[in-house]
Amino acid sequence: MGFLIRLVITAVALWVTTLIVPGVDVHGRSGSNTALTLIVVALIFGVINAVLKPVIKVVGCVFYLLTLGLFALVVNALLFLLTDRIARGLDLPFHVDGFWAAFWGAIVMTVVTWLISVIVPDSLGER
Repeated sequence: MGFLIRLVITAVALWVTTLIVPGVDVHGRSGSNTALTLIVVALIFGVINAVLKPVIKVVGCVFYLLTLGLFALVVNALLFLLTDRIARGLDLPFHVDGFWAAFWGAIVMTVVTWLISVIVPDSLGER
């Protein structure tokens, strides 16, 4: 159940990101198509973060230390761009217009996901 809740939280954060950040867009043919696209893109983003981010942290730990963690912002933007590439490969109506849109999109996604996660418990059995 926790996985589904996190997936929905990420999809909602992605939707908010498309509303706030110029250059991050999702264009479904209908509301349900847009919602399904957001869920699939959230799943792609989650898998990318689960698989690649730990590897990048280990390999790039020197850069994290030298930049006092600011390198994480660049990594998050690049992972957001990778999500865009995979979504395009799957013909999903999701698009990120370059590095800066990905940079700000990743920041907004992180903040919104954190805010929603504070409010919504991971599973219904908690709280």
